[in-house]
Amino acid sequence: MNRPGFQTLICTFVAMRTLFLIRHAKSSWDNPGLRDFNRPLNERGQREAPMMAQMLANLGVQPDLLVSSPAKRALTTALFFAAQFDIADEQVLREQNIYEADPTDILKIISSLPDSARVVCLFGHNPTFTDVANLFSDDFIDNVPTCGIVQIETEAETWKNMYEGNSRVKACYFPKEVNR
Repeated sequence: MNRPGFQTLICTFVAMRTLFLIRHAKSSWDNPGLRDFNRPLNERGQREAPMMAQMLANLGVQPDLLVSSPAKRALTTALFFAAQFDIADEQVLREQNIYEADPTDILKIISSLPDSARVVCLFGHNPTFTDVANLFSDDFIDNVPTCGIVQIETEAETWKNMYEGNSRVKACYFPKEVNR
């Protein structure tokens, strides 16, 4: 309603973008001759990955995009999440640069995410994911455990504009705490 002498304020709603850094579930070391890249999940990892995916679903999360390291343990973890969210396996993007990445590599990957995706799950490895999480955290995160999830919210209008000043860790979800 316009009234004389009253200035109309126009507020633009900016929806938050949410990034979930998800470390791969527990992997198997049963075959010491197997290349690191090819290590599968062990039994615990196969239990925890669907449990953590279910936990995110219970929170009302619906990712627009899943991006995974192509390493077997990370991709298998991502596929458990894809199943939970009714995302076809072939829709899970494989990003080679997540494997053996440093934090700068992960930040480049984040900045190149499509802006049409407002909720993204990124599946990868430590120590890099812990280091990246700490860039956006007010409290030191000692270690993101296997199948640990770090939720980062950003006010950035584009992924390219996401940085420490407009983004913060909102929550951490670790299997031992969820599985109580």
